[in-house]
Amino acid sequence: MKPPPDRLYGRRRTHALRDRQRRLLAETLPRIRLADPADPWSGFAARPQRLWLEIGFGGGEHARALTEADPALGLIACEVFDQGLCSMLAALVPEGGEATAPLPGNLRLWDGDARALLAELPPRCLDGAVLMFPDPWPKARHAKRRFVHPVVLDILAGRLRPGAEWRIASDDPTYQAWVAEIMGARADFAGAPPLGERPPGWPPTRYEAKARAAGRQPLYWSFRRV
Repeated sequence: MKPPPDRLYGRRRTHALRDRQRRLLAETLPRIRLADPADPWSGFAARPQRLWLEIGFGGGEHARALTEADPALGLIACEVFDQGLCSMLAALVPEGGEATAPLPGNLRLWDGDARALLAELPPRCLDGAVLMFPDPWPKARHAKRRFVHPVVLDILAGRLRPGAEWRIASDDPTYQAWVAEIMGARADFAGAPPLGERPPGWPPTRYEAKARAAGRQPLYWSFRRV
């Protein structure tokens, strides 16, 4: 299998940013950005009891729901696309409060490649990781860009504690088959067959609703780090 490329994503922005979006990125993002991946616990208002990672948070509704439901959970949420970052930040602070409004103490953002973050995190620091509806890169020649890739999973496995949960959801048949193949070949993760309904405790996402409305069937995997 070909090694992954230098980056797994395409463009970081789909259109020009509006004034409010530029303020969010310039004034709000620095206040909630994870400062020191080598000591991730130090970036939170209080040391979290459990540390989780979300890879590609889209509009941010899933990450916000996780942290709102469990104040003891510290979540590092990754997203490279400016529009997704702005959606998250706009939901966290009112207009006019970009530089001053309070921010969640148990949520920190990483606005770069999640693989770069994983490379800097200490070993066995994560109690869980989430990959919700990633870009499937459906063409065979683009398979090396999928986050579920043996090289990337080797790094992720080293950051997960024994017993940590690894959640994956996808509505794309090609990606679903890929997850079954790649994860099925790994001895460092154990899991049951995927579910066709979102498990309890997994917050919904807008993308999931769009997929179901379009007639696509999501699958949900939960693996445990052995």
